[in-house]
Amino acid sequence: MITKGFTYVAFLIFFASMLVLAEKKSKLKLFNYLPAIVLIYFTAMLLSTVGFWQNTKEITSAYKALKDNLLPAMIFLMLLRCDLRKILKLGPKMLIGFFSATISIMIGFIVTYMLFKGFFEADTWKAFAALCGSWIGGTGNMVAVQGALNIPDAKLGYTLLMDSINYSIWVMFLLWAVSFSPKFNKWTKSNTKLIDELGAQLSKEEGKTRKEIEFVDIIVLLGLSLLVSAVSMYLAPFLPQSTFFQGQTWSILIVTALGIIFAMTPVAKIPGSTALSNVMLYTIVALIASRANFTELTKAPIYIIAGFVILGIHALLSVLAAKIFKLDLFTCGVASLANIGGIASAPILAAAYSEALVPIGVLMALMGYIVGTGGGLLVGKILSIL
Repeated sequence: MITKGFTYVAFLIFFASMLVLAEKKSKLKLFNYLPAIVLIYFTAMLLSTVGFWQNTKEITSAYKALKDNLLPAMIFLMLLRCDLRKILKLGPKMLIGFFSATISIMIGFIVTYMLFKGFFEADTWKAFAALCGSWIGGTGNMVAVQGALNIPDAKLGYTLLMDSINYSIWVMFLLWAVSFSPKFNKWTKSNTKLIDELGAQLSKEEGKTRKEIEFVDIIVLLGLSLLVSAVSMYLAPFLPQSTFFQGQTWSILIVTALGIIFAMTPVAKIPGSTALSNVMLYTIVALIASRANFTELTKAPIYIIAGFVILGIHALLSVLAAKIFKLDLFTCGVASLANIGGIASAPILAAAYSEALVPIGVLMALMGYIVGTGGGLLVGKILSIL
């Protein structure tokens, strides 16, 4: 049984690294359906359930210090890839497609919560807010919403469960729908010529970016992200406080704004922000899971059903938006997966249409990082009133 804070942190990071290594090197099909980050959560949760470590004062202090300080740094690094100038190049139709998907997902969460409210615990709106953040942006946004709303770690078990099962089936559905693209585009009367031209242009620009990561890149990004984290947490207490906007919420909003600003500076061209932010993300997910317990997941089926209802509402509203704005199936599908799947899966769906369109999938997924935290918090605020 682990009782020391440093041993606890060291084991979790090593454990996460082994699962990431297994995903990279192994040919197991398991990882196609359960990515390393999901396995990290549920395996760490299992170890917590069987008492592999004890929640001593030292472990609790190590958990809180590391998680609270890494979270803003991770958000900052994650947003360095989100250059608004590049995103605006997507043009009005792609942006309409993306935000139609975002709004339909938010509506799906609100309507579903109202329908299933009687089956859930009193504070389930917080778990829904976290999942909404993930389904607009990514796991990083989910963790950001969790930190901002002080959501109990155990509640994220339901969120990860829905994020894994519902999301996997949704990805398969969107890939299956690719073959129906010509009929769908004819029905919506969409024009795909501009999308092909944009994809070729973005691919050309992507080829000019430096890819090799050097020591100086890592230490500059690490130092800057930690400094931004410290500054955001220092400034947060000076801002107006309410039951919803408290210290942690403000620090996350501050660091989000700083990340968007720095993404338009030369700092964004330093390679390595993706790798470093992922190290922080996987560490934070392992820490959160280590405080959860399987005995608390007693209503898993109803949450999974609710997840499919959310996706159903999102699909219907997306098809309606496609007809109104004359959007093609590529735009609708990639916009949906850019929200729900993020950077890991949107480019895969884009490639299913054409390799030249992969950069569009990447940019749309990055846009989700920008709005995911705010969208999740907004949905959380609405659900807290219902």
